Amino acid sequence: MRSCEKAATADWIEHEEASVNYENRVSGWWIFTGIILSIAGVLNIIWGIVAISESSFFTATGARYVFSDLKTWGWITLILGALQILAALSLFAGGQFGRWFGIFAATLAAIGALLDVRVLPFWSICVFALSVIVIYQLAKPTEFR
Repeated sequence: MRSCEKAATADWIEHEEASVNYENRVSGWWIFTGIILSIAGVLNIIWGIVAISESSFFTATGARYVFSDLKTWGWITLILGALQILAALSLFAGGQFGRWFGIFAATLAAIGALLDVRVLPFWSICVFALSVIVIYQLAKPTEFR
């Protein structure tokens, strides 16, 4: 009987630690990163569709994109936006997968912002900075949250 009680107690403690760990992990920063990823995802989907449909789109500075074709950059932006929305939804659902998928999507957004810096310098730096904040907040251990 004693071993049965110990096993039940150990299972209960493990369950409590898991639920406390989940509650500690989902904080204001967790919600902030989900909102930032969802806003960036919607904007990237819109810009991707515009870049794909309007290939005569030009910039005020006349700078060229990294890729030779604006439609190519539009498809990359559209896919990145879809990944960011999926990452935000996964973050809102909670769990480790959402955390790692959010880090992956924010990393791709930071790389995309750096590739876009010749065309939109100020906007690219702002997107890069927000992406770094999202990566940091999601990668931070739970004990510091």
